[in-house]
Amino acid sequence: MYYVYILFSSPSSRLYIGSSQDVTRRLAEHNAGNVSSTKAYRPYTLVHVEEYSTKTEARKREMQIKKSGLLRKQFKERYST
Repeated sequence: MYYVYILFSSPSSRLYIGSSQDVTRRLAEHNAGNVSSTKAYRPYTLVHVEEYSTKTEARKREMQIKKSGLLRKQFKERYST
């Protein structure tokens, strides 16, 4: 299985959207500072997960969320309160 996940940083009110086969491991990597794009905004909490059967489907959904200002806004409003 492949997953699209959304992380939320309370200190900075930032969202991070990614995809992975192991969301728990990936969250630990983000919070340990091993991901340069999220290192400065730690800690992160997992706020949303979607499951897909193929990597292609997961990456397509990840890109859809990242490119859509409306979807990003909706997720941010949902999780920043």
